[in-house]
Order: sequence, then C-alpha cells, then structure tokens
Amino acid sequence: MAHASSATPAPSSRGFLGIGFTQWILISMVVGILIGWLAPDFAPNLKPFANIFLRMIKSLIVPLLFSTLVVGIAGHGDDMKKVGRLALRSIIYFEIVTTAALAIGLIAVNLVKPGVGVALDTSASSDEFKALASKTPTFSSVLEHTVPQSFFEAAANNEVLQIVFFAIIFAVALARVEGKSKVFMLDWLQSLSDVMFKFVGIVMAYAPIGIGAAIGVTVGKSGLGVMVNLAKLVGTLYVSLIVFVLVVLVPVAVLMKIPLGRFWRSVKEPWLIAFSTASSEAAFPQAMQAMERFGVPRRIVAFVLPTGYSFNLDGSTLYLAIASVFVAQAAGIDMPISQQLLMMLTLMLTSKGVAAVPRASLVILSGALAQFGLPLEGIAVILGVDAIMDMARTSVNLLGNCLATAVMARWEGELGEPIAEGQPLPA
Repeated sequence: MAHASSATPAPSSRGFLGIGFTQWILISMVVGILIGWLAPDFAPNLKPFANIFLRMIKSLIVPLLFSTLVVGIAGHGDDMKKVGRLALRSIIYFEIVTTAALAIGLIAVNLVKPGVGVALDTSASSDEFKALASKTPTFSSVLEHTVPQSFFEAAANNEVLQIVFFAIIFAVALARVEGKSKVFMLDWLQSLSDVMFKFVGIVMAYAPIGIGAAIGVTVGKSGLGVMVNLAKLVGTLYVSLIVFVLVVLVPVAVLMKIPLGRFWRSVKEPWLIAFSTASSEAAFPQAMQAMERFGVPRRIVAFVLPTGYSFNLDGSTLYLAIASVFVAQAAGIDMPISQQLLMMLTLMLTSKGVAAVPRASLVILSGALAQFGLPLEGIAVILGVDAIMDMARTSVNLLGNCLATAVMARWEGELGEPIAEGQPLPA
C-alpha cells in the first residue's frame, strides 16, 4: 500500500542556547516558583501565557489522536478481534493497578490520620460543592458517554474517550474497504499525522514559557506558606504516591521486563510537563512520542494512552481515597473500615471518565462526600493545597499510563527496540 512516509524526526536533543528541553523545563519551573513566591500579586498576570500553551495542546489532540489511531489499525490490517483483545487486556490491567492505588491510599490515611485535629471551615458555603457533587458521573452515564452522538461535538469538547471509540470503529470499517478509497484515506490520514507531529514540535518550543507561567500562577495563588497548616495531608499524599510507584509500578515493570532506566529517560519530559501544569492532557503529545521512541508501536500508544486517561488514573484514585477519609477525620466522624471499603468501591466506579484537566477530581470527591453524608465544607480545607497535590497525582497518572503502554506492548509481543534521538519514527 503506497501511503505516505510517516518518518517523523525527533526534536533536537539540544535546544535554544545549547540547553536541552528538559533543562529548559526545569529552569522555567524554578523561575515560575520564584515569581509566584516573591511577587504573588504579579503572578496572576502570567495566567494567559499558561492558557495559551494549554489551548495549543488541546487544539492538536483530536487530529493527532484520530489520525494515528486510524492509520495504526487500518493501515496494518488489524481487525476488531485484535483490537478487542488489546482493549480487554488494558481494562484488566487498569482495574488491578487502580485498585492497588486505592488500597495504598486507604492504608496511608488510616495510619497517618492527617485529618485529626484539622478544623473544618464551617463558614464556607457548600452550595458550590453541592453543584460539583451533582455532576458526579455514574457507571451507566460513563458507559453511555463513551459513545459520541456527533464526532464534531466530541472533537469540539476534546472528549478523548469518545474520539478513541469513533476512531476504532472508523478504522475497522476502513480496513474492510478495498481499492482507491482505502489508499486515499490512509494516505491522507498518514499525512495529517506527520503534520500534527511537526505541530507538536512547534508547540513544545513554547512549552517552557507556558509551564513557567502555570507554576508561577499556582505558587502565587496558593503560596508556599499554605502547606504548613496542611503539611500532614500533602506529605501523606506525596509519600503514598512514592510508595505506590515503588511497590506497584516498579515491580510491574520488572515483571514485564521493562528496562527501568530507559523507561524513565523516555518519560521524564512529559512527566515534568504533567507535574508543572497539573494536566495530563498537556503532556499527551509528548508522551505519545516518548513511548514510540521507547519502542511501543504507534497503534498501541494511540489506543492505550488516551484510554488510560479515563480508566487508569492511579494518582487521582489514590488521592480520592486519602481525601475522602481525611474529611471524615477532620469532621470527627468515625468511619468503620467496612464503610470505607464501600466508599472505595464507589470511587472505583465513579472515578472512571474523569477529565484529564486540573482539579477534575474535586467533582468525584464532592459526589462521594455527599453520598456518604460527609460535610462538603471539607473540600474548602483541601482547596488550599489542592493545586500542590494536583501536580503530584497528575504526574503519577501520566507515569502509570506510559508504563501501561509499554506493558501492553510487551503483553502483545510487540515491544520493539528503542529509537534514538534524531532517527525518524516508524508508521
């Protein structure tokens, strides 16, 4: 089949002034922290620069995801059986890992008890939080929401899961077409994919500015001093996430023979983007390229990574376990383990489909608190440090999903050799 070459050169390992991309991100984070700390009144003025970066990322996700996934499936003769097997394996893996995350969060919050002694802000209006709680999705609504009623509506709203569903059906249909129509469509989509990866390179040149602005706004708004009062809660989350990585993700990588050093070198840049912006979405294009260079076939990356953004939120689910029991502790409500487990089961279902945007977990948390009769005012306490916690949980979400793509590639027997910087990516 004569479709266009998909050779996509890697971004240069040395950037502006001979400083690499990772170093520029770290420099921008330091500058952003300093601005937010030393000039908190000025820091909000940086928000447009952060929003520009996030808007550019959002603008490229749909055409990038759709073109790569369709070409990956239809261009390589995959059928629905093969796609279904990958989907089933992915869902099984997602459920096992997120259950482990919930368990670690639950154990940590019961051991440390970060909510004990914390006074709830009873003056805070719960109307806003009640509104958030009303938006909490049910399992049936998540299932129904997976299927788009309009591709263009899904594209306009950046509904990643709906785009994945539509792209799979489209690809399977295209694979069954013969002749010129198939060749033309594959050529066109492959060309679109090539252009969008070039688009990613242009956007990433602006990334350090957007990242520095984002973290500057966060520090300027929250302040570094806010962590003192709730240091126990923040510390519990950060330590729990580290434990989760060491106890769950690392053993999974070792078991599946994923080389840890090479894996970290591949994902460190998208991980930094996710951490500094608190948005998995912002790191999505860079993560796609990183995992392809790691040796994961494009069709697996294009399926597993976006699907994981809805079903494999390791950091967010661990956070929800801690935050929900934290509110009960702060309110002086004794929740027996049986009730905590029931709440965790509820969170396992309702946390699916959480949007990969900053602080979306608050919607799920509000719903869980309302369902179990816990005071919604507890969210007002968490809000003070939520931005700091959001950075950590989002970065672990990204790390977990990148590992998931490598695991699925190994499980499918398709994990290839790494692609060096400067070498083109395969179709």
